[in-house]
Amino acid sequence: MSEIKVLIAFYSRTGATEALANAIAEGARAEGATVTLRRAREIVSRDVMAYSPGWAESADAMNAKYEAPTEADAVAADAIVLGTPTRFGNVSSELKAYIDSLGGLWFQGKLNGKAGGAFTSTSTTHGGNETTITSLYTPLVHLGMIIVPLGYADPVLFRAGTPYGASSVSGQNNAPPTADDLEVARFQGKRIAQVAKALKAAGMTQTA
Repeated sequence: MSEIKVLIAFYSRTGATEALANAIAEGARAEGATVTLRRAREIVSRDVMAYSPGWAESADAMNAKYEAPTEADAVAADAIVLGTPTRFGNVSSELKAYIDSLGGLWFQGKLNGKAGGAFTSTSTTHGGNETTITSLYTPLVHLGMIIVPLGYADPVLFRAGTPYGASSVSGQNNAPPTADDLEVARFQGKRIAQVAKALKAAGMTQTA
């Protein structure tokens, strides 16, 4: 059987969601998956970004490390994991713009049967960790993907994260994810790679 390919498409402004994305990638690679990390791009002007100190500089640094996600990335993947900071308990507009660009693939059924998952970071405790992740479940369902939650399948889920996907709370000082947060993320990467492998073996997915 060919190797498993995992696409992690995320948006991150201060680095917390980026850190979770990289930990998920570690977990998937530990299962033998090839991982593609992509950062969604800003949809506002540089003038608007200037109102938030450090935003443009952070975006430039991350965009230098990660290409923007494309339709081809989604088609080539056996599993797609979406990550975003929460925006009022929901997905960021930057990641949503990428999801919305997949309409042509939805019409062709190109993503049917692929494994899907989601993760998030919030600035406040109970600030939308679970609602943001579950808000991403809806487009995954419309795209025909098979959602892979975490449940409590690993002991670390009793210390951090959510049964829906990895998460962290950065607070007002932009604190990075904790060691437990990253362990949950690595478990998520491992779990989605395992499920994607099983789905591919069963002939559920097709990739370009």
